Amino acid sequence: MHLDFLLEEESARAALLHLVPRILGAKVTADYKVFQGKKDLLDNLPARLKGYRKWMPGNWRLVVLVDEDRQDCLEIKSRMEGAAIEAGLPTLTAMRAVQGQFRVINRVAVEELEAWFFGDVEALCTAYPGVPSSLGARAPYRDPDAVKGGTWEALERVLQKAGYYRGGIPKVEVADQIAAHMNPDRNTSASFRVFRDALRLV
Repeated sequence: MHLDFLLEEESARAALLHLVPRILGAKVTADYKVFQGKKDLLDNLPARLKGYRKWMPGNWRLVVLVDEDRQDCLEIKSRMEGAAIEAGLPTLTAMRAVQGQFRVINRVAVEELEAWFFGDVEALCTAYPGVPSSLGARAPYRDPDAVKGGTWEALERVLQKAGYYRGGIPKVEVADQIAAHMNPDRNTSASFRVFRDALRLV
């Protein structure tokens, strides 16, 4: 089995390079294609999926991942599903009600990829020991998908308060550093668990 990931930013690739092998082991190969942001990915998705439809081998699956970014999650997901349907590629969401094989997994990180890092505070503290291990028990961070004011901004505040990246956090470096220590089975982010469990269906 081979997975092609379509991603909106390089930090997602940096994280998934660590996470996908831990979720799926050695049973799959993977490639990661990064677009110039969410708009670029969604605008080009219909044509890209139609291109895949013409040649994609039967043992390939596509995984499309974007951030919610405080937009309407259902609207984003509907747009992604519509692009796959238009291309003639059945999705995991559609196939849950119909017997058959899916070719596309569409997933939305709520509200941003950084929520997944808050979902594994142990990994966050291992990567950045100055962050207090009690962080996950604090009210603002108990539900990683509901962190107020943007999860990227919240992560920046947490790291800067702990003495890191006073000039602003480098997203790709931070994603790589935290994901290197993440355990997919202990993550408390609901959107991460939905993503993880979908991958395990390939």
